[in-house]
Amino acid sequence: MSWAVATAKRVSRYVVCAILEAQVKRLRKRHAFTVIAVAGSIGKTSTKVAIAETLGASRSVRYQKGNYNDRVTVPLVLFGHNLPALFNIVAWVKIFLANNTIISQPYPYDYVIVELGTDRPGQMAAFDYLQPDITVVTAVVPEHMAYFGTLNAVAAEEFSVFNYSKKVLVNTDDTPVEYLKNKRFLSYSLNKNADYYAQSWQQIELKNGDMTIALPRGATLPASLKIVGKQGAKITLAAAATAHVAGLTNKEIVGGLANITPFAGRMQILEGICNSIIIDDTYNASPPAVEAALDVLYAVKAPQRIAILGRMNQMGDYSPKAHREVGAYCDAKKLDLVVTIGDDAEAYLAPAAQKAGCTVKSFSSPRAAGNFVASQLKKGGVVLAEGSQDGVYAEEALKPLLKNRGDVNKLVRQSARWMATKRRQFPEL
Repeated sequence: MSWAVATAKRVSRYVVCAILEAQVKRLRKRHAFTVIAVAGSIGKTSTKVAIAETLGASRSVRYQKGNYNDRVTVPLVLFGHNLPALFNIVAWVKIFLANNTIISQPYPYDYVIVELGTDRPGQMAAFDYLQPDITVVTAVVPEHMAYFGTLNAVAAEEFSVFNYSKKVLVNTDDTPVEYLKNKRFLSYSLNKNADYYAQSWQQIELKNGDMTIALPRGATLPASLKIVGKQGAKITLAAAATAHVAGLTNKEIVGGLANITPFAGRMQILEGICNSIIIDDTYNASPPAVEAALDVLYAVKAPQRIAILGRMNQMGDYSPKAHREVGAYCDAKKLDLVVTIGDDAEAYLAPAAQKAGCTVKSFSSPRAAGNFVASQLKKGGVVLAEGSQDGVYAEEALKPLLKNRGDVNKLVRQSARWMATKRRQFPEL
């Protein structure tokens, strides 16, 4: 029976994708609009939304705020549909018919921004039908290593976008240079020697920052940073560079950058109990992202700094090394307490942090971790929370720490479906 169900799903998925992709091709052929794709190992959703908010200040833009980034969901973005159940034939027929109507009528969008995701080799090639006008590659770092195995395989997968994209914009800060040899691309970086770079930038406490963006041929743009840390600076820089490549004027870009706001679970600043500050970076976790977030925490002047570090999922055989790397990055001089969530974090990250001199406490449950931090939190302390999804859900550790109960709705994965999934793993939630 399980074989029959799996086969039915595979066939249904193939049919749905074939129809949707053919309709996207017809839409592209009939109407003139720009497709911007965002790929990369980390930071795709945040970068996609930032680009959309920047362009949307002066242009008509279509995008999806969540992570519609696989072969079934990406085509739905261009037509503005939500994803129905795979076997809901009536719903899919309605979508196909509605798409035909959309194709036949004037298309009201100047830009469509989509996110391209992959969790195993070969999946990025399936997006070639999109023929993006601009593709942004946010990073090439370890991801889904249970399937990719090596960084070479990750790079080969992410850079398959070169085969079907008209222009490619690459974050060279987080992409090893050896993977870019013999490739034509535009670059962005917080350092010089890029087409678009941060001529200067500074973080002002945990509220905002300022950056001067250098454009090709000597022009510069001012930008206010509303997303903290290097991540926020890179996201803002990517949005500015993409908007410039897309043809917006400098004035339009500056105005659009002002629209960028913090995203749930991505370096979001929240008020905590005891007049504390919470840095919520719980959407997902990888070594570069966690280390960048720790840098933000280290720079904050506070009587107490606490890091809640959840297990980083989908690391495969790379997991021990990845967790030890983050543990070793924990600075005992700048951290009063490290709290881990999940098995690999306890097995590998915690011992490395202890070896670095940190005080460490490990938990299997995010709520238990949050309750413990609440009991240890001092007035004016700052708490950073990092973690992945399955088996971690570090956002749940923040609930006992929030000053305003209404801010629960600002956390990631709070829908009824997500909470049901979490309670199957952690009944105490």
